[in-house]
Amino acid sequence: MNPKKTIHILLASSLLTLLTVVTPVHAQTNSVTLLNVSYDPTRELYVDFDAAFTKFWKGKTGQDVVIKQSHGGSGKQARSVIEGLDADVVTLGLAGDIDAIHNHGNLIPADWQKKLPHNSSPYTSTIILVVREGNPKGIKDWDDLIKPGVSVITPNPKTSGGARWNYLAAWEFAKRKSGSDAKAKEFVQALYKNVPVLDTGARGSSVTFAQRKQGDVLVAWENEAYLLEKEFGDKVDVVYPSISILAEPPVAVVDKNVDRKGTRQVAQAYLEYLYTDEGQDIIGRNFYRPTSEKAKAKYGKQFPKLTLFTIDEAFGGWTKADKDHFADGGSFDQIYLKK
Repeated sequence: MNPKKTIHILLASSLLTLLTVVTPVHAQTNSVTLLNVSYDPTRELYVDFDAAFTKFWKGKTGQDVVIKQSHGGSGKQARSVIEGLDADVVTLGLAGDIDAIHNHGNLIPADWQKKLPHNSSPYTSTIILVVREGNPKGIKDWDDLIKPGVSVITPNPKTSGGARWNYLAAWEFAKRKSGSDAKAKEFVQALYKNVPVLDTGARGSSVTFAQRKQGDVLVAWENEAYLLEKEFGDKVDVVYPSISILAEPPVAVVDKNVDRKGTRQVAQAYLEYLYTDEGQDIIGRNFYRPTSEKAKAKYGKQFPKLTLFTIDEAFGGWTKADKDHFADGGSFDQIYLKK
């Protein structure tokens, strides 16, 4: 065979092989997939937000984004990420759950809360009460949840971030009223004696209350309460207690995962978009409390005024609260084992 012809054939073959390898990789750069591992009641929020972000990102970069969602109890979701669920971002119910991803999975840095504004919490919420139409049991405040014959629906603090906010809100109410942690513990123990079932997440408790029609009162995220009111109309009523906790659900990029997958740029942009005018507007429309002044002015009127305390001032932060109340042998175990 002519040596020149042989060289041309080899070059053509090499080029064909190169094109076969390179073309799919090039095509992949026109689309990227993100997994957002979130907690139960954010399903509706992120349906709206994901649609807005994919449109924004396509316009900015020409790249398509496919965003997959995973929802469940916040603590359970954190453990799933630690055990290998390949999240690009986490949007969980409390900072302690994201701390766990650092402490037990080493997937994010210890200072993750400094990466985004407001300690990486683009929205806040609180804990309120939902009752049956007309409030037949006369539920007005936390005191009423320990009355005989009142059935309370709340999820399991071992698996649900919302449940931990619920627990601590009730504890601090009792502590401020009685003046001691010992009395607060007795109060919360009495409350849990009125809890017939512990669902693993906040959405499960909403289903138990609204669809399965169990319980007289649901202890719920504020946004979840409004979604129930929107869906079930006059079959439920929303009750604001005299005091509650300022819930600050945080977000974070899962650094080791995005660096391995090559998705850091879009994952970071995804979380940053929560702080934009459009992101904050979507947050307000979904009954979360925005953090921007513009959105607060627009949506603040839909939330009645309520005395709120923070996890830091009442419990010394999430690390201490977890150890005192939710770790093995903590106050919840002591209370529930005696239930």
